[in-house]
Order: sequence, then structure tokens, then C-alpha cells
Amino acid sequence: MRAQNFSDQQLVSAFLSGDSLSIEHLIIRHKDKIFRFIISKVKDVDLANDIFQDVFIKVINKLREGRYNEEGKFISWVMRISHNMVIDHFRREARVKMIRPSDEYDIFNTLGEEVDCVESDVINMQVFNEVKDLVTYLSDEQREVVQMRYYSGMTFKEISEECGISINTALGRMRYALINLRKLKEKYNINWVLQ
Repeated sequence: MRAQNFSDQQLVSAFLSGDSLSIEHLIIRHKDKIFRFIISKVKDVDLANDIFQDVFIKVINKLREGRYNEEGKFISWVMRISHNMVIDHFRREARVKMIRPSDEYDIFNTLGEEVDCVESDVINMQVFNEVKDLVTYLSDEQREVVQMRYYSGMTFKEISEECGISINTALGRMRYALINLRKLKEKYNINWVLQ
């Protein structure tokens, strides 16, 4: 039987059983989608290629460590890893800002920018964690759409194809998820804006 006839889960199982070619089939199967997502965020082909390679090194390592959750879909899991690695790249880039010497250089301006950046990161991480906690209260269908859209960066067309539902159904689930998240936000008195 040819590799394209196997599901992602079957290929993952084959890889874990020692078939190293099965991971190559998974990479080939999903490379366009993952690469498109990464390039849409970093806007640089060489950088996107580097992050793409790092993503699959991480995927392979996590699979070998037994850290793949079979309940979710493989592509959603890989998209989440890709999303996190893009965020990590931007965080590293923010920390390693090059300072050009000039007569007008003021160390206090730079310190102020770093404090603002760190404060912004802390606030964003807090909001991210609060939203992540609230998402667990949603129905399975709503939670899946929110995770695919916001944590995996998928379009509604991709979500509809992945879940086997219409685009309108995906949009409807997102709409109700946002309504429910707003209610939960008010219930727990959390201060952030849902869009």
C-alpha cells in the first residue's frame, strides 16, 4: 500500500515503530500548508525555511519522546508547534536588537523600550493563558475551531476542510465561541478585548 493511502495517525504509528520513511511522507504531505503559515508570519523565505526545518526537528523529537497527543489531529499539533516557534523567533529577535552607536544615543531610551517590550510580553502571555483557560469551557466543536483559527493560524476554508464541515458552519461555531468567551470573560471579570 502506498503512503498516500495511510492516515496521518498510521504514518505516526509507523514512524514510532521504526519506519523512518513515514515521517518523510508526513512532511511532504503537510509541507505546503505549514510553510505558507510560517512565511505569512515572518515574510522572509530563508527564515521561513529555517523555522520550517526547526519545526520538523522538534516534531520528530517530541514524537520520539512520546509527547504527541493522539486525541488531536496531527496537522493541528504541528501547526501549534509552528505558531509557537514563530513567536519564539520574534521574542529572540526583540531581545537581540542591534544598537547603532550615535551621538544621540541614550541608554535610558533603550531601557524604556525593553521594559515596554517585556511588559507587553508579560501582558500578552497573561491574556493568552487566560483565554486558553476559558477555551476549555467551550463545547468541543467551538474549542476545536478556536484552536485551529487562533493557535494554528488556519483559515476558515482550511478549518472547514480539516473538520469536514461547511465554511458557514465553521464561521458559526467561531461566532458562538466568541459570544461564550465574552460571557466567561465577564463572569470571571477579566480585562481584555475579544475581536
